[in-house]
Amino acid sequence: MSQPQTAETQMSENTTPDMKDIVALCKRRGFVFPASEIYGGINGFWDYGPLGVELKNNLRDLWWKQMVTTPPIGPDGQPVQIVGLDSSIIQNPKTWEASGHVGGFSDPMVDCKATKLRYRQDHLIVLTSDKADRWPAFHEEAEDSEISKKLKKLGMPSDIGLFEKVNLTELDVSTYAKIVGPDVNDPGTLTEPKQFNLMFHTFVGANATEADKAYLRPETAQGIFLNYKNVLDSSRVKVPFGIAQIGKAFRNEVTPRNFIFRSREFEQMEMEWFCHPDEVEKWRDFWFEERTKFWKSIGLQSDNLIMRKHGDDELSHYAKAGLGTSDIEYRFPFTAPGYGELEGIAHRCDFDLTQHQEHSKQKLEYMDPQTQEKFIPHVIEPAAGLTRGVLALICEAYTPDPNRPSGVYLNFHPSIAPKKAAILPLTAKDDHVPLATKIYMDLREHYAVDLDIKQNIGKRYARQDEIGTPFCFTVDDQSNEDGTVTVRHRNTMKQDRIAIDTIRDYMEKEMALMAG
Repeated sequence: MSQPQTAETQMSENTTPDMKDIVALCKRRGFVFPASEIYGGINGFWDYGPLGVELKNNLRDLWWKQMVTTPPIGPDGQPVQIVGLDSSIIQNPKTWEASGHVGGFSDPMVDCKATKLRYRQDHLIVLTSDKADRWPAFHEEAEDSEISKKLKKLGMPSDIGLFEKVNLTELDVSTYAKIVGPDVNDPGTLTEPKQFNLMFHTFVGANATEADKAYLRPETAQGIFLNYKNVLDSSRVKVPFGIAQIGKAFRNEVTPRNFIFRSREFEQMEMEWFCHPDEVEKWRDFWFEERTKFWKSIGLQSDNLIMRKHGDDELSHYAKAGLGTSDIEYRFPFTAPGYGELEGIAHRCDFDLTQHQEHSKQKLEYMDPQTQEKFIPHVIEPAAGLTRGVLALICEAYTPDPNRPSGVYLNFHPSIAPKKAAILPLTAKDDHVPLATKIYMDLREHYAVDLDIKQNIGKRYARQDEIGTPFCFTVDDQSNEDGTVTVRHRNTMKQDRIAIDTIRDYMEKEMALMAG
């Protein structure tokens, strides 16, 4: 049996994993598949397989429990008030006019006349030099090795230090004639930037015309604002309170990339916290602390999480007059050593309710039942990507280990692991399978468990390692004799012998220890 790894040896072996390896594992083990793959797929869309949907549902349910079922304790020592909502994906188009999405939800794009490809202007980095008559452009995430290869291909000095990296947005369009686009070899193929609206549109009705144009929601938040008054009138809540929602959103990204990090169809976990304008800073700080604690509690390590406050040039239209937005960012393999957004905690001011009150002509003021003061609540919005959260959890869990047959295991926190245990009969013999099946039937009422019968035991261990199952319980000849099984621990590969009738208590105790 291999020697158990210590925490120190695991840490020393863990380097930034390659996204290609993570994507391959997700496909091989049934976490994430390309959407409509048999037809060649469709860029920016993904399907979640048998294990991926379990992982996503676990994250979803933990978020809902913390936000709605058992919301956190507020600054006054009492649980805060948060209720749930599930709003329609398609709303009256006037919603998006009032929210500013029709007129302002766009990105500056440049087209390449040679390749017909389109790029976000702010995602292109240009290497400039006073001594060069051509300035190569690259996607912002291009590695230095890729840049050197293209410089060499263009017959230019491959020493990147001879150039200055400049964002395309900082260059005047008169210089575009010198720029060599990311996928061409000749300069002058990029057009001037134009605004490109990111909303998907559709038409409502069998005989729909342009007058029946509607939109797939680009965020779940507006459904909450539209129902703010309904919730106040129908529920026993008062300011400050929150409305939480989990659901799909759609953005027609020009360049979806980095696996499920930036896709055109994704899921959000959002909560709008309505409070008095004088209390926004207190609640902003409260929710940032609570949301950071949440991600750490399900396994994201503190050194992979940072807080970053948005700069003035990044602020959304609803945040410019307030405290702005601070992101909880995670160090993904494709951003390392930098970070990518996981969740934003934004002060949306009173922008949304004020806009909807003005456009709908419906009163959305709140009257304090004690002071009789009337005001439009301000909003603090913790908004997380559910699908981005899944990616962060997989990246965090991915642990290369040359000491095991699979070469890798997923070190999932037990609360989010798709399967908590696997029941493995040592062989497919009649005296192994029935007992294993009985154990499985008893455990499945309490935990998500897997009954895995086929293949040799080594291959089954390898599979359970790769899907992140914390424990494997193996039934062998001795099990029928003395009522015991062998338990194998995922992280250390340590094996113990325990009584069958103690398995549930054993799992509860060990998972608590793993959770810290």
